Formats: sequence, structure tokens, C-alpha cells
Amino acid sequence: MNPHPPEASAALSLLSAHAVRTRAQRMLTLGLDDKLPNFRIDLTRMDDVINLVLDTTRASYPSLDVPFHSRWRHFVNAGDNRWADVADGISWPDRAARGRAEFDLAITSVFLDAGAGPTWRYTDPQTGAAIGRSEGLGLASLAMFAGGTFSADTAQPLRADASKLAELDVSDLKRGMQVSDANPMVGIDGRADLLRRLGEHVASKPDVFGTKDTPRPGGLFDRLASLAENGRLPAPTILSELLLQLGPIWPSRLTLDGIALGDCWKHPAMTTSDATSGLVPLHKLSQWLAYSLIEPLQTAGIDVTDIDGLTGLAEYRNGGLFVDGGVLKFRDPADAAREHDVSSPLVVEWRALTVALLDRVAGGLRQRLKLDATSLPLAKVLEGGTWAAGRILARERREDHSPPVKVISDGTVF
Repeated sequence: MNPHPPEASAALSLLSAHAVRTRAQRMLTLGLDDKLPNFRIDLTRMDDVINLVLDTTRASYPSLDVPFHSRWRHFVNAGDNRWADVADGISWPDRAARGRAEFDLAITSVFLDAGAGPTWRYTDPQTGAAIGRSEGLGLASLAMFAGGTFSADTAQPLRADASKLAELDVSDLKRGMQVSDANPMVGIDGRADLLRRLGEHVASKPDVFGTKDTPRPGGLFDRLASLAENGRLPAPTILSELLLQLGPIWPSRLTLDGIALGDCWKHPAMTTSDATSGLVPLHKLSQWLAYSLIEPLQTAGIDVTDIDGLTGLAEYRNGGLFVDGGVLKFRDPADAAREHDVSSPLVVEWRALTVALLDRVAGGLRQRLKLDATSLPLAKVLEGGTWAAGRILARERREDHSPPVKVISDGTVF
């Protein structure tokens, strides 16, 4: 018997990777039937896109030994693994203690990882290099974490306490991110607000986030560890828990029967026979976080399975790959020059098509390399991969390396 009323069950059905993939594939089907309002699809250009992704992957990983796409890649600079340098020098009382710290770091860092804009740079104190975008955000957030910015205990800097996050001021973030009038960042206020919401929410749920310690995002490590059966945890379960436990922190988003739907948006073509009609779940930052929690769980001895149960990420590098690569074409060419709100049907359509097309790229790569999803999961295709190839095309086509779709965002989406 279903314990939830129909609308609640419908809402909960959207809080999964399966829902993201199913609706994205449906959007692609509509596009292939030429029934979408904003984009046409040209699959004859897919071979060129797959070739670029393959060449990009081989250039970075000649042996095809590709790591997972996750936040941990951005803590490595010029071959120096900054987090490992810190963590390996600590005498952790047990593997769970390190796991909680790594969850604290990954969660706060990913929530700071929305697009920073084309001009912002982080000047790395160790090398003096000025680093932008996700790599710069990663190093900046790691430096803040290692320096105790998010800890309520000065004797234990490597943690993020709910009480400290809840009182985080935008000036703290600006200082750590080196934001100034001369070095502006898109959505800095939204990021600070998101971390405050995170702190308040975590503090309100000690039964989830404080079972082994005072409430902290890292308490989710113990929650997930408890869900592992015989030491095995499916990756989609990580995402579902993130969406259920952290969903209420996202600002100004859709709800259904009082359940926050997170990165879920309306599109007129996505009709269904239930209360979810017109809704398209994407869950980009939450899936990016789910990918980023796999390695801490593995380090702690938990076998994370069904990694391909997660989907590709509906963000502007992956999405830009298909627009710049000619697979997706604006119906109205003038839309390339216009700015679009993140909630607009055009952006929702673009992002959903991106998720579905990433599955096709993964299939094409595996076919060419004669590998299966176990040896070349989507997480490695993204890292190898599609994200880097999207950046290459952006650099070739636009002086500021911006994506081909101009999105108005508040710093909490992608």
C-alpha cells in the first residue's frame, strides 16, 4: 500500500535520476519528431561531436584511465592534489571521520560551484596563477574549508558546522572567493544565501545530520552508510537522499503537495496524466554532488554500484557542446543573442535535450572503443570528455569563452 497521497507520490517520483532520464529522453523524442518550440535536432552532426569527445579524452587520458567526473578533480592543480596533501597528513580516528569531513567539503564546494561568470578569477596563493570558472571555485572553496571558514571549532578547521553556515555573511564569501568590484562574480549573494539555508536546514534535522556529531552536512555520510546493504550502495540512492534531505534549501522553486522539487522546471511539451504534467526534473547540482560523494564513500570502504544510474549533467558546457557542435539548432536564430531566464522553456528544453544526448554520446564512445558501461561509465565520459569538449568549442567560437545560450542565473542552478 502506498503511504503517500497521489500528489505526494507524484512529487516524490520526480526526485530521482530515473525521472530525469525518462523525461529527458521523452524531450528528445519530441525533438526528433520536430515538435519542440525552441530547438531542432540534427543527428547527422553527432559523429563529429563523438569524434571531438574521443579526441579530447585521449589527449587528457591516453591510456583511457579516466577518473570520475566530480568536484575532486578541481582540487588538483598542476598535478598537486591539494585535498590529499591536507587529508593524508591527518590522523583520522576512523574512516567515517574522514568521510564526514570529505562530505562537508564536497557539499559546501559544490553548492558554491554555479557559473562564476567570464571575468572572475581566483589567484592561487601557492602558485600565483589566476584561475577562473569551476577550477578556480574549487581551489577557493577548498582553501576556505581548510582555513576553517565553515567550522564552529577553531581547533577543528576541517568541518562545516550547521551553526557556522547559518550565520555566513556574504562578506565572508567575498573574502574567500577574492570577489571585488574589479573581480566580480555572478550570483555571489545567491551562493551565500544557499549556504545559510544549508546551515539552517541541517541544524533543523539532527536526526539526519547529527547522529554521530553536532549537526553538519557531513552527517549525511552516516545516513548513506546506514543504507548500504552488505557494503554496497547504488549511486541513484545517493541522489534520492540528497534530493529528499536537502531539497528544502533551494530558493524560489516549484513545490508539489508541499514537497520541494529542486532543479525542476515547467515546459509545455512535457504533458502527463498526473500531477507532474508539464514538469521537467534536471537536478544538475544535486547530481554533480552525488558524483562527488562516490569517492569519499569508496575511500571509506563502501562499494558504490550502478553509477550509470545517474545521468549526464544539464549544464552549459555539456549543453554548449551540442549547440556549438550543430546537433541543436535554434528555431529562431535571434535567440542566440538574447538572454534567457533559467526557468524559460528554451533553457529547460536545452538542458533536457543535453541529458538525453549525453547518453547517446556515451553509447557512441563505447561502441567505438569496444567498451561497456562498467569500464566506461557515464561519469568517465563526462570527465574525459563532454565537459572539456564543450569548453573547447566555446573557446573557438567566442572571445569570452561563454556558452552559446545566454542564461540569466542566480548562482544556484549551474
